[in-house]
Order: sequence, then structure tokens, then C-alpha cells
Amino acid sequence: MKSLDDLEVAGRTVLVRADFNVPLADGPDGPDDTKVITDDGRIRAALPTLTYLRDAGAKVVVVAHLGRPKGVASDALGLQPVADRLSEAP
Repeated sequence: MKSLDDLEVAGRTVLVRADFNVPLADGPDGPDDTKVITDDGRIRAALPTLTYLRDAGAKVVVVAHLGRPKGVASDALGLQPVADRLSEAP
């Protein structure tokens, strides 16, 4: 089985399907406020892979979803809290 070390990713775009289905809670200003991640374990678990690819020269595109909206768009299940947490990562 191949691993990341076996791939030549420099200069390539790499699509990563990540499981960022993290638990969210209402923000400090109530249910209409931005949601807050209560456990970022899944994000932290993906960081070594994302960092490796970035440092190896790949353009990384992450594909994920949050929750099960049953075919209806839901702002409450948007990935903005995940994107914000990823942007804080080293």
C-alpha cells in the first residue's frame, strides 16, 4: 500500500477528503451567533497530513461536510468554524 512518502506532490493539486464532522455549540451571544467547536480532535488529526502535503509543495484542496442537512442548505452546518480553526493551525 502506498503512503504519502511514495507520492510526488510538488507542484500538484491534491484533493483531500477530510472528516471534519466536529461537535458545535452556540456562540457566546446565543443561537444566532457563530457556532463554536467544542472538540477539534478531528481537525487536529488531519493536520499532519495537510501540513505534510503543503510542505512538500502541493496545493491542497480540502473537501468536507458538517452534519447531515438532509438535502437542505443550513447555515448552522456551515464549515466556517472549521475553516477558522484550520487558519489558526501552525
